[in-house]
This record gives sequence, C-alpha cells and structure tokens, in this order.
Amino acid sequence: MSYYLGIEFGSTRIKAVMVDEGHAVAAQGSHTWENQLVDGLWTYCLADVWTGVQHAVATLLDDLAARHGGRSPDIACIGVSAMMHGYLPFGAAAGDQLAGFRTWRNTNTGAASAALSGALGMTIPLRWSIAHLYQAVLDGEPHVSGIAHLTTLAGYVHERLTGERVLGVGDASGMFPIDSATCDWDAPRLDIAQGLLDGQGAGIRLRDILPRVLSAGQPAGVLTVEGARLLDPSGRIPAGTPCCPPEGDAGTGMVATNAVAPRTGNVSAGTSIFAMVTLERPLPHQHPEIDLVTTPVGDPVAMVHCNNGASEIDAWARVFGQFAARAGHEVNPGQVFGTLFEAALDGEPDGGGLLAYNYLAGEPVTGLTQGRPLIVRAPDSRLDLPNLARTLIMSAFATLSLGMRTLTDEGVQVDALRAQGGMFATPGVAQRLLAAALGVPVEVAATASEGGAWGMAVLAGYAADSHGLGLADYLAQVVFAHEQVATVAPDEADEAGFARFLDSYRKGLAIQRVAMTL
Repeated sequence: MSYYLGIEFGSTRIKAVMVDEGHAVAAQGSHTWENQLVDGLWTYCLADVWTGVQHAVATLLDDLAARHGGRSPDIACIGVSAMMHGYLPFGAAAGDQLAGFRTWRNTNTGAASAALSGALGMTIPLRWSIAHLYQAVLDGEPHVSGIAHLTTLAGYVHERLTGERVLGVGDASGMFPIDSATCDWDAPRLDIAQGLLDGQGAGIRLRDILPRVLSAGQPAGVLTVEGARLLDPSGRIPAGTPCCPPEGDAGTGMVATNAVAPRTGNVSAGTSIFAMVTLERPLPHQHPEIDLVTTPVGDPVAMVHCNNGASEIDAWARVFGQFAARAGHEVNPGQVFGTLFEAALDGEPDGGGLLAYNYLAGEPVTGLTQGRPLIVRAPDSRLDLPNLARTLIMSAFATLSLGMRTLTDEGVQVDALRAQGGMFATPGVAQRLLAAALGVPVEVAATASEGGAWGMAVLAGYAADSHGLGLADYLAQVVFAHEQVATVAPDEADEAGFARFLDSYRKGLAIQRVAMTL
C-alpha cells in the first residue's frame, strides 16, 4: 500500500495527514503553534517551523503504526502547504534570513499596496509578498539590497526539504500576479514592478529573486538527506521520496472542497476566513476587496479574503469552558463548541439585536488598519446564550458577506459553495448561517473538517499518479466520485435576519474606527 503525505502550516496548527491510495485518511498528527506580535508585526519564528513539523510528523507516524502495524510506510509523494502571502527574504548564503517572517496578517503595507495597484492595474492586497517587499523598499529598510531570493512559508519549507526553489502556481499567485495562459509570472507586470523598484533604488532584480513557478502534477524534487532528517529525525521517512509543488492554503482548500472548476467555489474558515470562486471570465472592474489568484493549475480565481475569522469564537469558547470547570463540570473544547453552536440555532434570526465584531487584526475589506474585538448591545437587545452564540457566528461571516456582494454585483455566478474548517464540524449550524449570509447553497462534505492538509495529500497523490486527467476531472472522477455531501439552501427567515444584522454591522463600523484610537 502506497501513501501520500500532506503537511500544512496553518495559523494555529501544523497538521500532517497521510492518505491511502483511495484518499482515505490513514493517519494524522498535529502541533499547536501561535503567531507573535513583535515590534508591531505578526510573525512566527522559523525555528518553531521545524520543532512543530517534527512533532506533527512524529505523532502521525506513531498513529500510522498504531493503526496499521509498526513497519515504515511506503510514501509515494509528499506535499507541503502553508499560509499564503507574507514576506520571507533571504540572502545568498544558506540560511541567511534577512528579516523576520511577516505574515499575511500584517496591514502595514498600505502605501505599497496603493502604488502597486495603481501601476499594475489590478488590486494588490496588503498581504501579498510584492506589497511587503515594496513597502520595505519605501521604508528604506537596509536589508532589501541584499535579497537573493524571496518566498512564502511553503516555499521556504519545501526548499529546505528538497533544495528546490520552486512554488506551486496557486501559492505564487499570492506573491505576484500570474499569467494564467502561461502559468507563470505576469511578464508585463513584472517589468512595471521592476521600474517601480528601480525608481526607488532598490538594487534587486525581481525576476531573479522570485521562485520558479510549477503547476499541480509537475515534479518538484525529492527529499534530500538533510531534508529527510529535518522532517523526521527518526529516519522512518527516507531521502529520495518524491515531492509535489508546494501550495498555499487557498489552493489546498479548493482541492479539499472539489472547487477548481468554473462556477464552483469554496469557503475556508479558520483564523482568517476566505471565499474562492473559480471564474468563467475575467472581472470587468477592479475592486480593492477582491484579489485575483489562481487554482493549483493556474485558472483564474476571485478571492475575498478576510483577516479575521473564528478566533473570537475560540476566545469565547475558552471563557465558557473555564466557567464550566469552575462550576465543577470539566468539558473538552469539542463539547464546548458543540454546545455553543447548537445554542445558536435557538437564537433569533438577527441575533436579538446584539452586534459583534471579530476584528483581532486589521481588516482591509472594511478599511480598518487595527483590530478591536467588540460586543455591543442596545438596552432592549435580548442577551442570552442562543443570541450571543448566533451573533458570534454571524460576525465571523459578516465581512465575507460584504465582499461576496461585490462579486454578485459583477455578475459572477456560483452554483454552490463548499465549506471547510473546524467551524463546520457541528452539523448544520455554521453551514446554515453561512448560506443565509451569502445567499447561496452551502455544501459540506464528509472531509470538510480534514481541511488543507488532506487537500495537500490529495495533490501529492495527483503528482504521483494523475490517471492522465486534468486536476478538475481527477477530483471529480477519482477523489470525490462517491463523496457524501450535505447541502443547505438559504432559509428565508435566516436571510432576512442576517440582512438586519448586516445593516447594523455596517453602521457599527464607525464604532470600530473610534475604538482604534483607544
């Protein structure tokens, strides 16, 4: 039996999933980590990448041994995925990290984003790697002239494992614009961006510092001896194991939800929340809340990315768990979430007049540069557990709803959206409220809670044996041919209630702007 290993570096967990030839989960492991705010910038220490992934892989291999016997697994291919965007600059010397890893969560790149968006004729979001690079140039950071290569977190890990400086096209599309016809960097826009860099005396050549772009299914190197030791010091994963192109979490989310064909889309909900819709044709207008990325094979995708997702729900769940413990009733986090989400279905459609904001970080979609989580209520609002739970979930979807309305206004059509992430582990709750928020049917498959690591393992399987199919057909005919999907259409009362909530939400953004000054 051959296995495929997918590893994803998420915002709060490093997760490893091994699937068998039928893409069923054979084993899994994980490691919890957190970003830190250092000198005003959100970051992770790269040393934590390796302690974290080694722990996740070790627990996976132990899980596999417990389930299937103690022999070393026959791994046919490995894939690495991670949070997209951000800034990881390196010098020419091995391991010469020139600046701390700046994640997608940072919103300090406003001047660069505005200048690039105007010059390139398309939205360049604050979190894109080129925005971080150009902001460092504008700020006169001395390390810029020494940059020999620039990459993402997935690209960095893949290079340390294989020695190959490459990136999957989906992840690459969050660094710099992609030409879908060539599945490579957009050459005319590279020239324009180079002119901007030269005009600032940056002293770097953009073409030379960006990774080589690969499409899903292409070979991307093999584990080196050093890479195998980094990944698994126990030696159970051998050097020479093939690896597929590293991807971003958006691409693995599309794969995990079978949403790479036109008129399909997906929603991934975690620390951030984003929706991806594979386009039938280019968008006619430029919108700051919409950025254009690609599927793992380079097809154009409209992305609505919200910096803030389920973290505020997590915070309240911890409070309720602590309360239960102090009352003498220890409950595990899964029980807390299940109870909280089930209570939301008993809440009033508009949350009883409560208003909540989940903004732990700045939110570009609504023009906010800093986060201030808030709960606001009027004297006549109905504050109880069901209304609070429902309001917290609706607040996680509110900013996404605003962005998706822009796509609808542009005539973009989607038949249904596939949802994935831990928020959808409690059946029928977040799914129902998301359908109301977006006004489209929402599908949740049995694999929804597996997330991006499982999607990355599927991409590894595709690289090992594509069955001669394109990625969309491979997913439809091989991976998801017999899947079980639960579909929830928007409920009229839920939609009307969410509309009332969203109207208050828009008006309440003024409160957020005042809170930012405190």
